[in-house]
Amino acid sequence: MEMKRVVVTGIGTINPLGNNIQEYWTNLENGVSGCELITSFDTSKFKTKFACMVKNFDPNNYFDRKEVKKLDPYTQFALVAVEEAMKDSGINLEATDLDMAGVVWASGIGGLQTLTEEMRGYFGGDGTPRFSPFFIPRMIADIAAGHISMKYGFRGPNFSTVSACASSTNGIICALDLIRTGKANVVITGGSEASVNEVGVAGFNALQALSTNNEEYKSASRPFDATRDGFVMGEGAGCLILEEYEHAKARGAKIYCELAGGGMSADAYHLTAPHPEGLGARKVMENALRDAGMKPEDIDYINVHGTSTPLGDISETKAILQVFGEHAYKLNISSTKSMTGHLLGAAGAIEALAAVMAVYKDVVPPTINLKQVDPEIDSRLNLTPNVAQKRTVRAALSNTFGFGGHNASIIVKKM
Repeated sequence: MEMKRVVVTGIGTINPLGNNIQEYWTNLENGVSGCELITSFDTSKFKTKFACMVKNFDPNNYFDRKEVKKLDPYTQFALVAVEEAMKDSGINLEATDLDMAGVVWASGIGGLQTLTEEMRGYFGGDGTPRFSPFFIPRMIADIAAGHISMKYGFRGPNFSTVSACASSTNGIICALDLIRTGKANVVITGGSEASVNEVGVAGFNALQALSTNNEEYKSASRPFDATRDGFVMGEGAGCLILEEYEHAKARGAKIYCELAGGGMSADAYHLTAPHPEGLGARKVMENALRDAGMKPEDIDYINVHGTSTPLGDISETKAILQVFGEHAYKLNISSTKSMTGHLLGAAGAIEALAAVMAVYKDVVPPTINLKQVDPEIDSRLNLTPNVAQKRTVRAALSNTFGFGGHNASIIVKKM
């Protein structure tokens, strides 16, 4: 079977660095930190008092009051990002075969804010089960995909992917394969997350996964740095409109890049820790290259998972050296989580957007807050420290790894 080519024709986002693509990319280029002290709840008894949060967002500016009651913040973020991407794509719904238009949307957790509010109401009351009729439809991790398809009338494949922090990248790969194999012509894909609340922060604190550097919170997300002490939570959404190449060409669409391939693997090692030698990370990058029909030398930039955790950053750089050999020293490597924080299930989506823009603009966003490279990380690697670098980016690889040992990588390239 001849595989169809897949291109990116629309992009959209809302995240800690901006409420649209232009704001996001400008702040990525300029190395801006999206981290702030949390004010949405009392953090006085929490180990971590900061996060990378969406700013200046009022759902009433996007949805009517009845809609707001039906939508958890993670779904609100999804719909905002998708609307921007759909407008950017220029797709005419009246001229589109909606039976061949699908949605693959991801979230690692789903409606955690809704779950928190409903449980607070029940356990803080007299024990009478007074739950909102919207409780379950607001909370479940697939509901954003449902809302997206209903808004745009997309009647093709519609589902969600959940694989912790690899969720969005897994979703993008599923969308890629739907178009490649002729099951869809257009797919809205990406992911959203809204877990910066009491339960989310306390839960990750209990895992000892979050940074507790409350004194230097603006620079607490510091991938590869010797002083890093954990990741910083983020929230938001990212969306890509994927389209079959001939379909896009026929309507004269603007094309950002080609989605060349994707890889998946499992560490099969530990609940939360990566394989110490980067076995799963190595396999997923090799699988992505094979799927794309590309060689290691074809890649110019890697947007790494790079969470700022002591173990993860080391194992990922080991894997890069194993896969790319001497070419690893010619690559640009950066972790945009140094600026956005870690968006959990939405991380792969906004990092895919960073990779798309790097290829489109020939600019590599930096790893900020990097002052002293961990001695266990090869200092010859170009980690794009603190300042964006201009270079021709023929192709970019984006890595995401999730609790449970889930690994997913995609490759985007110039047309």
